[in-house]
Amino acid sequence: MNHQYNFQYFQGSSFSELFAQDVTDAGYTFILNYPATASWATYPNTKKYFLQDGSDEATKTGYDKIGEKEPWKNLAVLGDTIPGIILSPPPDLLIDYWRECFGFGYNNLELLDRQVYLDELNQSDRFERVITLFPFDGLLPQKHAVDPDTHYRLLSKVTLAELGVPCPKYQSYNLHTCNLDEIKLPEQFPYLIKTSHGLSGEGTYIIKSASHLNYSLEEIRKYLAIKLVDTIIVSEFVKDEVQNYCVQFYVNKVGDITLIGVTQQLVTPDGKYLGGLIHYRTDMSKFYEMIAAVGQYAHQQGYFGVIGFDVLENKDGELYAIDANFRVNGSTPLCLQRHTLLELGKEVATYSSDYRMDGTLESILVNLKPELERHDFTILSALEKVKYGKIYTEIYGIVAGETLEEMQSIEQSLHDKGLQLVS
Repeated sequence: MNHQYNFQYFQGSSFSELFAQDVTDAGYTFILNYPATASWATYPNTKKYFLQDGSDEATKTGYDKIGEKEPWKNLAVLGDTIPGIILSPPPDLLIDYWRECFGFGYNNLELLDRQVYLDELNQSDRFERVITLFPFDGLLPQKHAVDPDTHYRLLSKVTLAELGVPCPKYQSYNLHTCNLDEIKLPEQFPYLIKTSHGLSGEGTYIIKSASHLNYSLEEIRKYLAIKLVDTIIVSEFVKDEVQNYCVQFYVNKVGDITLIGVTQQLVTPDGKYLGGLIHYRTDMSKFYEMIAAVGQYAHQQGYFGVIGFDVLENKDGELYAIDANFRVNGSTPLCLQRHTLLELGKEVATYSSDYRMDGTLESILVNLKPELERHDFTILSALEKVKYGKIYTEIYGIVAGETLEEMQSIEQSLHDKGLQLVS
């Protein structure tokens, strides 16, 4: 046990409670969606705060994820105090289920027209500060809760070495001052090439062969052609990895740290994020020094809010930070279920954004009613779709059990009822 630090777990279950101490000085709201660069975006992030969310129109993240599934997942655990900006309303059935499951009222939803929502926020006297997952080009700098230039720099993969924690050796390259073809790359595979602001694994390329390298360079050239990348990094590969963690905490405006949780990350072989597995009673003390360093750095830069940093552990027990996300993370809602699920005796849970089940949301709420009432399964987000005339529902959800074995048994019984994991 690391006795040098006296970090405490967050005792609430919502973003409103988490941010409460820091939102009393002005009128705050939370934009629950990311910005985007696709053609459907009224306010594309294509001027200053670039993000890599697809190298061409065909591969860009769609509105259904950016404007519906992802923000609804955050809305589920927003709580009752901070207003949440949404661009598409969740189904009434989903909100009714959330009310029963999480106990919040959901009367603080602010539904804005996606064609004008940032202009409305820029002109609003009621919303003086806006909490964001990523800086918005279309939102006035003074409206951002965290200075957008600072936030953008913190979110850059280039910043990792400044955090004061062990990390793989890497070199950054500004593609405006050096030619992509002239960058001296490692002579031996494997290694990584990353764009500066890729989301959910986008822009991260694990180079294990010449074909991997050719593909990554082609993708980066596409991003250069559409002027959505300035910087890349070339990083060494952490060998003999045995665990991939996401360590999450909150740092407030005076620099105090509150633990949120640590998940084991589920990723594809090429680095795409699938979800997380959590043991709610895991001792986080082996991460305390890293948490303290990252939290202190963030506070010194003027940041407050959620931080999740990704850590690889090798077979020798050495820990290396490989990424730092100064924002609410994909698995933060999973971490926020800690107290609710522990009170029910459920110590292990897994989250995925890739569940799917045939039928309408209404039919699913009926078919899975016993599992939902027992919190064996929790629905964070659900979107009905139609393919070949057949309705199915895409679900972000949590499966929980008293032990890993029980959780896996519950997963199997849900699968037998028709819940598929499509990743």
